[in-house]
Amino acid sequence: MLTEERYAAIVERLHLQGIVKLQELVDVLGVSESTIRRDLIDLESRQMLKRIHGGASLVNEKTLEPGMEEKTFKNIQQKTVIARLAAQEIQNGECIYLDAGTTTLAMIPFIEARDVTVVTNGLSHVEALVSKRIRSYLLGGMMKMHTKAVIGSIALQNMDNFRFDKCFLGSNGVDPEMGYTTPDPEEALIKRRAHQLSGKSYVLADSSKIGEITFAKLFDLEEADLITERMPEHWRTVITQKTKIIEG
Repeated sequence: MLTEERYAAIVERLHLQGIVKLQELVDVLGVSESTIRRDLIDLESRQMLKRIHGGASLVNEKTLEPGMEEKTFKNIQQKTVIARLAAQEIQNGECIYLDAGTTTLAMIPFIEARDVTVVTNGLSHVEALVSKRIRSYLLGGMMKMHTKAVIGSIALQNMDNFRFDKCFLGSNGVDPEMGYTTPDPEEALIKRRAHQLSGKSYVLADSSKIGEITFAKLFDLEEADLITERMPEHWRTVITQKTKIIEG
């Protein structure tokens, strides 16, 4: 297992448990205790975790992801502006991918295009789509309990059955150098694959995400249009040089 793969596995386990023991990581990852100790030291230096006696705990916001309920009530006005702008990009007859997340969920009431087909990995999304009588497909796979997002290898395999005219993805970080990032490597794989299968990609991120960097990279800024409610002026020039901004 490569070093970065171990790092992703450690952080994923911390997401699920909050705390991991050193011996547990040795057993699960099949490497020596000294290797795990070095990994934890390196991850702590990146501010991804905090070492504690006998293991590590996850305390940094870069790898802490709020649940669906918490995110639903955060930045509501900004999300509404972004959602309306994003929905206007959908044309009649298109097949689109909607990423799990509260901003993409907010798009659904604003979809006015006819004969649209939507594929999503969001449980809440497919319920809203069906209520609006929009033809929709929910990816199969493992459901993340706190975000209601379908992730994992089964979801990736399922996704390969589709091709999309456009995809709409959420991102926790938008940075000129690091590109688009998200806390969870598993969700990053799903987002990245949707991007690869789409004719055009859009990333939805409110202004608080601009300049932020989280753990797992999706792709570079140049690879998608950015939809936001307001671009902070001190970021405008450098980001405009790398991607198209659709702004409220």
